Amino acid sequence: MDIDLTGRVVVVTGAARGIGRELAETFVREGAITVGLDLRVPEADESAIDWRACDVTDLAETTRVIDDVVARYGALDVVVNNAGVNAVGAVDEIDPGLWDLAFDVNVRGTFHVCRAALPHMKRQRSGRIINAASFAAIVPSVGAAAYAASKAAVVQFTRTLAGEVGPWGITANAYAPGMIPTAMNGFAEMDPDAQAERLGTLTLRRWGEASDVAQLVCFLASDLAGYITGALHDVSGGKLATQAPSQAYDLPGAPRGVT
Repeated sequence: MDIDLTGRVVVVTGAARGIGRELAETFVREGAITVGLDLRVPEADESAIDWRACDVTDLAETTRVIDDVVARYGALDVVVNNAGVNAVGAVDEIDPGLWDLAFDVNVRGTFHVCRAALPHMKRQRSGRIINAASFAAIVPSVGAAAYAASKAAVVQFTRTLAGEVGPWGITANAYAPGMIPTAMNGFAEMDPDAQAERLGTLTLRRWGEASDVAQLVCFLASDLAGYITGALHDVSGGKLATQAPSQAYDLPGAPRGVT
């Protein structure tokens, strides 16, 4: 079986860098008509991505951009709400403005894009909505209450949405990346001991790659995933597979130095 996304019209938010850029480029390689949304888009770009500047926290602007995409391409098959921001700080210290920003982008932005997309998908009686959660929505980190709470909200929003749009043949799923180095989390810039500590919590003791997420998202966007909806898909290298994944690396015969 091959994933066939030829001719599908796909919108990816937060597409200018990191996982979002990999998502958009992967959809292009799979034959999809791919529209990349971001606050700032590349001025000179050789990819086949159709770039659109868009602030997803602005409902009117988001609706206009989504309507323009449908007017140009005649359909809207897939929406990937990848846009997100981090917010670090203890509950009694975090700037309330930073807390609000996390919810404005991560939750309200996702809501705005879905609200703008749904009239078109309902008219088609088909569509795929795929929302970026985070492993923090499953197990939060100390000092990341705003980020974890916003991503947990995305998970519940996605489940509720799935229930609402099922009659129109639309699916809604979320994905939860684990330890995938990006500019936002800075994993790759940590000192070796800090990296080793984090990698030791994984069943697959290596950093994830943006392509690991992109492959899952493309599957969820395809006809092969037509009976999957309302689910949170963990892409974390087995962080929750067992209580102590590092024990397997101490077993007799286990490969050494796996990273």
